[in-house]
Amino acid sequence: MPKINVYLPDELAEAVKEAGLPVSAVCQRALEQAVRRVTAIREAVVGELELDDPAGRLGHFTARARAVFKLALERARERGAAAIGTEDLLAAMLAEGNNLALHVLRAMEIDPEVVGRDLARQLPDRPEASGDEAVRRFSGPAANALEFAVTEAQTLGHNYIGCEHLLLGLVAEPDGTAGQVLRTRGAEARLTRRAVVAALAGYVHLRAQTQSPQPQNPPTQIPQTQGSQTQGVQAPVMDATAQEGALARIGELVRQELRPLAERIERLEQHAGITGPEA
Repeated sequence: MPKINVYLPDELAEAVKEAGLPVSAVCQRALEQAVRRVTAIREAVVGELELDDPAGRLGHFTARARAVFKLALERARERGAAAIGTEDLLAAMLAEGNNLALHVLRAMEIDPEVVGRDLARQLPDRPEASGDEAVRRFSGPAANALEFAVTEAQTLGHNYIGCEHLLLGLVAEPDGTAGQVLRTRGAEARLTRRAVVAALAGYVHLRAQTQSPQPQNPPTQIPQTQGSQTQGVQAPVMDATAQEGALARIGELVRQELRPLAERIERLEQHAGITGPEA
């Protein structure tokens, strides 16, 4: 049987030893799941995907992420593209309008509307596709971005893939238009990952605070998965005012988390002479 080395941070390695975990079995299981998810993306034929089916080939993606895929497919068809590109995924994420990735961008002081304008300037005018043309697959960079999204979710220990992971995948992908636009606006991979982690932590905290023992309204369902099984996790129902306040608090939590890192980067840039202190 082939051997693959797995490198761990010191603290995690010590914790694994103390817990006496069967490392080989755990790694095999995790790798099997990752391979299945990545293979499903690489082999995905867009026309055959059941984007509305939480038990389909993209079942590990949340309903909101699958909605982004549908919007991206429509956009690719409208612009006459042969495949869904990273630019279509980013434009669809912006058009969806209410996903966590957009709240992360705003907390990083990156205006989604400005990103949308930057993205539009990057794309040449193309003739509309004829009705007979079909968008069959994700482009190479888009497929790579989705693979990165899967990897980010696995790294963060999440059993689902949402728009926040898709944002991380687009930022990490080096060749696509979406990543270039996002990085130009300051969405560097490490900074964005830290913002996503802070936003998710804030969301979980606020969800716990707003969870009612006996909600008057039926809870919505957020698709998540455990292994290969899809489950529904109950989330509290908040009115528009409460939701707006919750998102504002999440944004503040993200900014507090990012502030020390941003200040450190600014000091390093000033020391290196990249930027000077304000007059």
